[in-house]
Amino acid sequence: MKLHVRYEGDDDPDKCTAKKLSRFDLATLHNSDRATPYGVVLNPHAEQALSPADTTVSDRLVALDCSWESAREAQFSVDGEHRALPFLVAANPVNYGKPFQLTTVEALAAGLCILGERPQAERILSKFRWGETFLEMNEEPLRRYADCEDSTEIVAVQQEYLDRE
Repeated sequence: MKLHVRYEGDDDPDKCTAKKLSRFDLATLHNSDRATPYGVVLNPHAEQALSPADTTVSDRLVALDCSWESAREAQFSVDGEHRALPFLVAANPVNYGKPFQLTTVEALAAGLCILGERPQAERILSKFRWGETFLEMNEEPLRRYADCEDSTEIVAVQQEYLDRE
């Protein structure tokens, strides 16, 4: 799966997971909506959850890299099929243990796992000290989400995790 990132550049470049992925040729960064190719766009404001059914939509997974403070719905204007990631917990040092507060690499890796591309998810996370921790912390939900057929099933599984919170 080809990974693309609409890069805002408003975070510390030394801590930016998207920049690091780009340095290793694991993702392509784009500085404008127009330059960002059509694909499955990971968007926390989307009305539909990402599911294995989305493998038929595109061979591109697109994320928006910006600070959580500036991640407003209006920023997600990239062309594509917008999908929200289900409940997962961050393993990155800044938001460790917080649900839904994923870095760009965590979001892309989660999307890859759900879409059946776990080896690629492991490869991109291997560039980060805490990458394996993300997979370990989310092992059960990622496996269960990947076993779902569609968005409706994803939401039902997610609800079980939300009910525990």
